[in-house]
Amino acid sequence: MIDKRVTEAEVVAELSDGMVIGIGGWGSRRKPMSIVREILRSDLKDLTIVSYGGPDVGMLCAAGKVRKAVYGFVSLDSVPLEPYFRAARQNKTIEAMELDEGMLQLGLRAAAWRVSFLPCRAGMGSAITEVNPKMATVVSPYDGQEFLAMPALPLDVALLHANRADTRGNAQYLGSDWYFDDLFAMAATRTFVSCEKMVTAGDLTDTGPVESIRISRLFTAGVVEAPFGAHFTHCVPDYYRDETIQREYVASAKDEGGWSAFRARYIDIPEADYRAIAQSSLEKSASAS
Repeated sequence: MIDKRVTEAEVVAELSDGMVIGIGGWGSRRKPMSIVREILRSDLKDLTIVSYGGPDVGMLCAAGKVRKAVYGFVSLDSVPLEPYFRAARQNKTIEAMELDEGMLQLGLRAAAWRVSFLPCRAGMGSAITEVNPKMATVVSPYDGQEFLAMPALPLDVALLHANRADTRGNAQYLGSDWYFDDLFAMAATRTFVSCEKMVTAGDLTDTGPVESIRISRLFTAGVVEAPFGAHFTHCVPDYYRDETIQREYVASAKDEGGWSAFRARYIDIPEADYRAIAQSSLEKSASAS
């Protein structure tokens, strides 16, 4: 059996400038933040990020890593609009492909199915074609109905975070929603998964039903054991969003030099030190509640 265990640094070593990178999760929920932090520490640049965005997109924008963002939204959930992404859009420092949430899903699905587009009603009658002037419509050959032609969104790499994974690269989701991580994996040439805990191959059914194993080893190139790897986003049932540090992150966007200070405290440190900070912060939040 192939052992696919790797580190965050080894994942980022496989990436290169200009790649199209899909990041799983949803808003400020179950984002592969330990891998994102490793990208932030790297020299990577000119990336196209495809995401139901949260702090992954915002931080990469703040660090100047993003050339283009493709998204259905970019939100911190309890904070409606991600502040660093907002600044990047307002200052026009990134290109953007703004989509309806369902359109983004169809773009990933088209890439997964290896077709160039999928017809959809989402976006029809809206400003979608105004903000995406290259987007075309198609007419059904069966009944003459007109549909928006959502182009496929093929990914060079997908980065995901799961609750559990085994050494062969199968990934398990113990929360109520895996969002569209499976489509990200199928739309990508290569997929890397970080997880809260690694188990021996074949032991995932000890922690959840077969149906909770949503990512097959057939799609994974590597898997990273990363306790608190989604922090400060949530990764239920392992832990909930760390609103204390998320509020600190949001506040940093309001201050000159705020990003540099936040980065020095939480990013430009060894990942083991970050895990200690995350654990301490979550324990304080739990005791306070």
